Amino acid sequence: METAIVDRFASSLSDIGVTMTTTEPGDFAATVDGVVTEPAVGIPLDTEELSLADTVVETPPTPRHLQEAETGVTAAGKAIAEYGTLLINSDADGTEPVSLYPPSHVAVVCESDLFSTIDDATDYLDSRLNAGGTSVFATGASSTGDMGALVEGVHGPKQVTVVFVEGL
Repeated sequence: METAIVDRFASSLSDIGVTMTTTEPGDFAATVDGVVTEPAVGIPLDTEELSLADTVVETPPTPRHLQEAETGVTAAGKAIAEYGTLLINSDADGTEPVSLYPPSHVAVVCESDLFSTIDDATDYLDSRLNAGGTSVFATGASSTGDMGALVEGVHGPKQVTVVFVEGL
């Protein structure tokens, strides 16, 4: 992948107050443990190269774990460098609630899941929607300005961290 796209993603995340930690598959578990606040709950990742099994993250989530969690860890289905946007899949595994309910969300983004622009993601989104899947666009911490001043963390995480995995 072009370094410029990764740099743009990191810059876009920084602009919206999201921390990005870069790692390689061999250091993944230690990296996750270093960025989560316990108790942490997560969705098993859909890749053979990465697993939450060797981390402090409890998987699969139960309603009790989700309610008690300080951090939710999920894979980002895809990400868009242009805005620092994460595409969080809505699925039966509970990816969306795990990304929304705890005060902190850690999103795992593999290098191969990064698009440069929203236009580049159109084919992916088209095929996902045609197959009956849905995704939520998440750009930074939850916020709303509906009631006047901007308020963060009203209907989602107050803090977002991206673990960016190089080489996958």
